[in-house]
Amino acid sequence: MQEDFRLILDLVTVLAAAAGGGLLAALLKQPVLLGYLIAGIIVGPAGLGLIKELIQVETLAQFGVAFLLFALGVEFSFSELKKVQAISLGGGGLQIVLTIGITALASLGLGWVTSPQQGVFLGAILSLSSTAVVLKSLMERNETETPHGQVMLGILVVQDLALGLMLAVLPALDKPVEQIGIAVGWALVQTGLFALGAVAAGIWVIPRVLQLLAKTESRELFLLGVVTIALGIALLTERLGLGIEMGAFVAGLMISEAEYADQTLTYVEPLRDIFASIFFVAIGMLIDPVFLWQNLELILGLVALVLVGKFLIITPLVRLFRYPLKTALIVGLGLAQIGEFSFVLASEGQILGLVSRRVYLLILGTTAVTLVVTPFILRAIPTLFEWAESVPFFAKYLKESDQPLGVAEELPERNHVVVCGYGRIGRNIVKLLQEQDCPVVVVEQAESRVQWLRDAGIPYIYGNAASPYVLEKAGVSEARGMAIALPDPMSTRLALKRSLSISPELDIVVRASKPKDIEALYQLGAREVVQPELEASLELGAHLWNGLGVSLSSSQKRIQSIRQSRYSEMLPDRSLSQMARDVKSVVGELNSRWYALPDESPILGMTIEETDLRRLTGVAVMAIRRVGDQEIDYPDASESLEQGDRLLLVGEDAEIEAFEELAKGEAAVPSPESSCQWIRIGVESSMVGATIEGLDFVKNDRVQVQAIRRDGRFLRLPEGSVVVEAGDRMLVCGSIEALGIVGERV
Repeated sequence: MQEDFRLILDLVTVLAAAAGGGLLAALLKQPVLLGYLIAGIIVGPAGLGLIKELIQVETLAQFGVAFLLFALGVEFSFSELKKVQAISLGGGGLQIVLTIGITALASLGLGWVTSPQQGVFLGAILSLSSTAVVLKSLMERNETETPHGQVMLGILVVQDLALGLMLAVLPALDKPVEQIGIAVGWALVQTGLFALGAVAAGIWVIPRVLQLLAKTESRELFLLGVVTIALGIALLTERLGLGIEMGAFVAGLMISEAEYADQTLTYVEPLRDIFASIFFVAIGMLIDPVFLWQNLELILGLVALVLVGKFLIITPLVRLFRYPLKTALIVGLGLAQIGEFSFVLASEGQILGLVSRRVYLLILGTTAVTLVVTPFILRAIPTLFEWAESVPFFAKYLKESDQPLGVAEELPERNHVVVCGYGRIGRNIVKLLQEQDCPVVVVEQAESRVQWLRDAGIPYIYGNAASPYVLEKAGVSEARGMAIALPDPMSTRLALKRSLSISPELDIVVRASKPKDIEALYQLGAREVVQPELEASLELGAHLWNGLGVSLSSSQKRIQSIRQSRYSEMLPDRSLSQMARDVKSVVGELNSRWYALPDESPILGMTIEETDLRRLTGVAVMAIRRVGDQEIDYPDASESLEQGDRLLLVGEDAEIEAFEELAKGEAAVPSPESSCQWIRIGVESSMVGATIEGLDFVKNDRVQVQAIRRDGRFLRLPEGSVVVEAGDRMLVCGSIEALGIVGERV
């Protein structure tokens, strides 16, 4: 077969395998990355053997790595890198040194290697984590801008830059110490000269070239120019011995500061996705399933050792740089794998005779398994935290990590607005509120942004907006409203859910990252959900309407109508199965449970609105499954509860238990003659220090205490011996007259 046709056939085979594997993984609700890797195993030499020559495919795969890191550089930018420069340079550098040192000592002590050079080489392989896998997982979960996402990417950038240094030192490892020193010195000189050249080109050359390309108004020419810049710089670093990866990333950083960065990213993203899929399939081709099976116990042991060892090295380092415990744990779990660039080191080490063929295959197998496991670990992190918070031993430490890391000297106590997130959207919200002299409190987790708040004199809470302790410190119970503009959907949902648990009537407006999140956020209790892309469409359309002669009042009325429909008129119709998938993706990250309504439940026949479930118990009903397998996803508040219904509930364990008691008739159900309300116990209240059974209105059976929220905990139907404390929020139910008497006592 002709060589050029062979390349075309191999490329088509790889793309088809990637598409098939990715589709299968998506249908099975698994990471598409897993599908790519399995597809590579199937079509590779160890599988069906459809592709026997890996050199050509590996060459194409290098394009995937280059485009992936180029796009990362464009998105990350120097300003973003500066935010995490301490943990990136200090933490990333320490992590590499510690991993190499500990691995070298342990491998020598256990007899795994015969020389210190081999131990250092093995440590270098283990020190690298997977930029490609972690970046793709963060992008799929929209977490690249979260604190843990920024820290992970910062450390990964340093690891990728260190790869060039490792490749430069590798040939000198079996030489005298002075030759190793010369190799390191020369690599550092080359890196320094390249960095200076990159900075100069980024300031004086790249912007002018992009401007010239943009003036042609040709998409093709602009894309060709950008690709030439990216791959040209990547080839330059390869010639310098610093690796293609470093050059591609630096090229992205150079363009990130230019005027046309967003346009560049838009054009390059399709190329990045195609070649990245080829890269992951190529990794799958390197995996020999027969060798994995024959050495399964040993490889699984090595995998466990790598995952635990890197986690124990990285987590304390992140804590050392004063990041919250949860952030440190997520980073430790997320980077606890061997990176794809370790294949490059392992291959070079085999050529230089630093490792045998068997050890090389063991490294290959261990690396492959850790890459496959990583997406599942990142997906399981919310569930792991929920479980840990239910175990008293772990909950004690996680509770400490949820406490605010810093608080402004003066915070407004009531009638203020809480703004969660101080990114671009959060800053604009604060500015608009300040123009109306409205007091604000900003909750922000990024230390660099907290410093901006300090400098601007804006009241702030330095902590996680999804933490009930942080929300209580922000005065959510006395706030007039809240705006949630957090970068990741998971934190947004938790902040919304927990804020409403503290103050069920709070007016909350939320930014939805994606259109599919809109209904879920409304169902969790948001008063208003704003989706930036759809809002931009509305404003552009309104401008065009005005130009066509449509009156301002008519266009505003139409826009308001679309907003009231929750943008449904602008979104494509979704099938029932698509909605069900959306519901499952949401509740999969939150504490949830299916609950069958008892046949004699007092809430049968009532609408969701009439039951007042959110106020009474704190739960949200995400779906109803009726007799006959009819499923209602995101049920409306006017939906009645029927016999045989199974409800998908979202809430803390105590909140779901409270709902069960309500559904069984063990707790008061709202009626026309009674009502319920939350009251806050002030410091000077006469109730402070009294037991619940000692309160007059409880003695006279005029009011029932349904629940108490205290220190972020939900106490359902508290016993009479419970002592009332200042700061408690108490849910009391009774007649309007009786509740008025309680209000006077508060």
